[in-house]
Amino acid sequence: MKKSSISRYIFRAAIIGLLTLAPSTAFVALHAADQSLGAAAPSQLAKELIGTWILAGEPGKVAEAPAAGGRLKFLTGRHWVVTQADPNTGETIFHHGGTYVLKGNEYLETVEYANQSTTNLIKQTFKFTLKLEGDTLTQTGIGNPWTEVWKRAK
Repeated sequence: MKKSSISRYIFRAAIIGLLTLAPSTAFVALHAADQSLGAAAPSQLAKELIGTWILAGEPGKVAEAPAAGGRLKFLTGRHWVVTQADPNTGETIFHHGGTYVLKGNEYLETVEYANQSTTNLIKQTFKFTLKLEGDTLTQTGIGNPWTEVWKRAK
């Protein structure tokens, strides 16, 4: 393994370690890592996806004001993280993430790490179509059950 590959591996491992401690801090770090490691420039849709999203429901069943303590999704130009805490206890129900690729409005999400409750997802890639209208993102699962509507967190 080249020295630069080892450095990148160590850097990525440190960033992923942060994800379990502070998802919002890790989001900023991953976004910076995308830029510093020479990642390809994101598409216009990828640029519009960057930020924090909160699960609002599914098509036809969307809450205008998603519940506090709900499921959050953080997206950079290349990485994603989903985390959900129990609103009563603050305990993490699940936390996982990885990288994604956009091909037009086709979104392929690969799970690279997860907490104990979702380790079965590691190394799997899930396919979706995306529709972004203002601050509402509809993610429709293709060959998977996750069809969800997300609202941009304010």
